[in-house]
Parts: sequence; structure tokens; C-alpha cells
Amino acid sequence: MPTLVVSITLFVLALLIGIEVIGKVPATLHTPLMSGANSIHGIVIVGVVIVAAEANSPLAYVFIFLAAVLGTMNVVGGYVVTDRMLEMFKSNKNEKKGEDK
Repeated sequence: MPTLVVSITLFVLALLIGIEVIGKVPATLHTPLMSGANSIHGIVIVGVVIVAAEANSPLAYVFIFLAAVLGTMNVVGGYVVTDRMLEMFKSNKNEKKGEDK
């Protein structure tokens, strides 16, 4: 039981620190920072796999599942946003080339 309390405490502290850090970033920087967020969430998913190997309670499995789903959503969402941003720049270059003709 003490291990579960420590795990929940760490989860809540990480959540609060994450909210505080993201809240201080200006909105114009959110899209360029998605690539960095992808690597961080990839590390979270690796941590989930490591913790899942030693989990022994149903509540731990719930937190493992939540961390895996939310981390995966963030990684996939980050790649989608990055891809859209790159497509936006590609279309601007094509429009400029078309104007020169």
C-alpha cells in the first residue's frame, strides 16, 4: 500500500508540474514544441511498460492504462500537428513558385 501512495503522489505532482510548465509557454510556441513533447511522451510510454512489468494491483493497472493511452494520444497528436505544420509550409512554397510564372 505505501508504494501505491507514493505512485499516486508522484503522478499528481508530475501532473501539477506539467500544467504549470505548459501554462507558462506562450500560445505561439505550442506548435513548434510538439516535436519535443513527442520525445517526452515516448519516454512516458517506456516508463509505463517498465512499471507494468512490476504492477500487482488493479488500481495500478488502471493508472498504467491511463498513462499509456494519454501518452500515446499525445505522441500521435503531436505528429499530426507537426505534419500539418510542415504541409502548411510546403503549400506556401508551391504558391510562391506559381506566382513567379
